[in-house]
Amino acid sequence: MKNQPPATLLNRTQEHIHLAETFGAHNYHPLPIVIERGQRVWVWDVEGKKYMDCLSAYSALNQGHCHPRLVAVAKQQVEKLTLTSRAFHNDRMGSFLQELAQLCRMEMVLPMNSGAEAVETAIKAARKWGYTKKGVEADKAEIIVFENNFHGRTTTIVGFSSEPQYRAGFGPFTPGFRIVPYGDLEAVRTAVGPNTVGVLVEPIQGEAGVVVPPEGFLRALRELCTAERVLLIADEIQTGLGRTGRLFCCEYEDVQPDMYIVGKALGGGFYPVSAVVAGQEILGVFQPGDHGSTFGGNPFACALAQEALRIIVEEKLSERAQEMGAYFMSRLREISSPHVREVRGKGLLIGVELKAESGPARPFCEKLMEKGLLCKETHQQVIRFAPPLVIEREEIDWAISRVQEVLA
Repeated sequence: MKNQPPATLLNRTQEHIHLAETFGAHNYHPLPIVIERGQRVWVWDVEGKKYMDCLSAYSALNQGHCHPRLVAVAKQQVEKLTLTSRAFHNDRMGSFLQELAQLCRMEMVLPMNSGAEAVETAIKAARKWGYTKKGVEADKAEIIVFENNFHGRTTTIVGFSSEPQYRAGFGPFTPGFRIVPYGDLEAVRTAVGPNTVGVLVEPIQGEAGVVVPPEGFLRALRELCTAERVLLIADEIQTGLGRTGRLFCCEYEDVQPDMYIVGKALGGGFYPVSAVVAGQEILGVFQPGDHGSTFGGNPFACALAQEALRIIVEEKLSERAQEMGAYFMSRLREISSPHVREVRGKGLLIGVELKAESGPARPFCEKLMEKGLLCKETHQQVIRFAPPLVIEREEIDWAISRVQEVLA
């Protein structure tokens, strides 16, 4: 912003954006809004204008902005104890791990911070399991992944992405991954070999444009992995914890993976909390010194995550996502628009794919922002609608009226 006027001549929005773009690396292209306050499904910018949040920080805000129960827990815990490191035990971690393990119908949990850290943890666990339990030859383990996947931004993870921009300029990459088409069971079957230790899958590909696999795909993956003694690793960082209308999206096909990877809404929108949840045979491969995190499992994170889980269960947010998501999608499909190619999704993870001739989704998101509705484009042609799960039917109607004006 070389020609930007002095900060004294800018309004508050311009001033904040000027500072961010001057002193921050340009690795994001946010909409030109500066948010300073949030409550439930609503946020307010620094100029005082009110907006509906239909992104939920990429599903990290399933419980809504500043849920009062989480505010209370955060205040209580921050005055008591925030960090011990894993050099010591703390009084919040054990009961949190127990509740998360039981919700997942698993035996053990390894807590981390960001979603990408949890994915890296799952990769390490699967590889070590392959060497110590399955008998794969040292340094030969392979993990099958899918085209258009999004599992994070670390060097290893972008190395098995099929998106050129995610990889460009960041090589060389970690070997040991085989990429196959999403939803293609026969391609997975062909890719499985004696060195295959895991299949890493998103039950719905959110960043790829809310891509839903063919019905029965996850169940067939489960059967194949069981038959071949391969770990089924479900990345439910975005789809889990109620977002798609089930506690976990895998439950739509009665699938129990060998590992769940969870994050985002696990921190309730307050703090980065992630985890790998699995059986003792898998997570039991780690010995002291094998893996760790200074902040992973800290008491502040555990207190928030435990309350975040209880809110999802006690306020029946999974059921709410199913009901409100069905209503939201039905209303979107009623819109007569020359731009819309398809409306798809599950629960409150919804994608509206625009026709190529209508141009990219970004300008549509900018127009929606002007009307008080915050969405974000994904994969160029898709507008993602993923409001907090506490949204009411009347609020959906309010949003639909704005969407209709922009799309029609």
